[in-house]
Amino acid sequence: MALTLIFVVIDMMENLDDFIDNKVPLLKIFYYYMVFSPEIIKLITPISVLFAALFTAGKSANLSELTAIKASGVSMARFMLPFMVTTIFVCMFSIYFSGYVVPKANKTKINIEVNLLRKGVNFNENNIFFQDSRTRIININYFDEVNSTAMRVCIQDFNPANITEMLQRTDCQSMRYDSLKKVWIGNRVIRRTFIGDRQKEDNFDAIRLDSLNFKPSDIAGKQQKPEEMNLTELKHYAEVQQKSGNDPKNIWIEYYSRFAFATSSLVVLLFGLPISANKRKGGMAAQVGLNILVTFIYLVFMKISQAFGKSGSIDPVLTAWMANIVFFFAAFINLPKMRQ
Repeated sequence: MALTLIFVVIDMMENLDDFIDNKVPLLKIFYYYMVFSPEIIKLITPISVLFAALFTAGKSANLSELTAIKASGVSMARFMLPFMVTTIFVCMFSIYFSGYVVPKANKTKINIEVNLLRKGVNFNENNIFFQDSRTRIININYFDEVNSTAMRVCIQDFNPANITEMLQRTDCQSMRYDSLKKVWIGNRVIRRTFIGDRQKEDNFDAIRLDSLNFKPSDIAGKQQKPEEMNLTELKHYAEVQQKSGNDPKNIWIEYYSRFAFATSSLVVLLFGLPISANKRKGGMAAQVGLNILVTFIYLVFMKISQAFGKSGSIDPVLTAWMANIVFFFAAFINLPKMRQ
């Protein structure tokens, strides 16, 4: 809770000007940080687990309680068992939390940023292209899922007999879906009809677009970023990209990394617990600093391996799990340091 609060306060200080400039209501700010908190919790869970184990084992070692436990015949494996069992449950929860809860929260957070803070709207980079029918291609620059409104829409209709010949192009400044009539309504529309070498242009303030086949739910998923997708959606997205001939490497790395990062609590615990269970010069402060250093090295190693994986040098599965594998073996080398 303390670490989450620190992250929230720091982020709030950075965004305070944006909140004031856009006159965001106080309740909306509170809601924004409510949906931002799951992402923070996901990131700090391994650190929190490590600190919990550090203070428990480290305090026991400094007060000679651990010495008494050893003297009574309790092995270090038995001493570590409660830590391990608890952390395994934390890892299982983290897989579900980071795989399903965090993406849903991120989706709401990004929507607030787009609509209230005017962030993330770049019409040059957020184009959505898809085929509505055999002879129709749709281009949407941005889609507001909450209001079922598409911005800067281009509808291109081609000749069924000659698919390379465009018959009509319809440009809408915005397009809203009427859920009662089940039809799209275009606003500030320019329609160009091509007849041989000539073209006819018509302008409309508003017009029904009855011939469109897609619905808001069909294009919402096309605009989603990987961080907004849960594990099921992410896997499906990767498979679709692979079938369509695109390279899904980055998507698979994101998919497997969610499992790897969720289990990182167990890895850092195995590595850090032997360090905390032995008395060291400098006391608790030295142990805190050492474990923070270990966690930092782990996170840096994970980012470096992901960079190599995204460049195509390493398999996506190995990329996601490499940091865990290396530190897992390092943990087993470090375990004998817990004197029996």
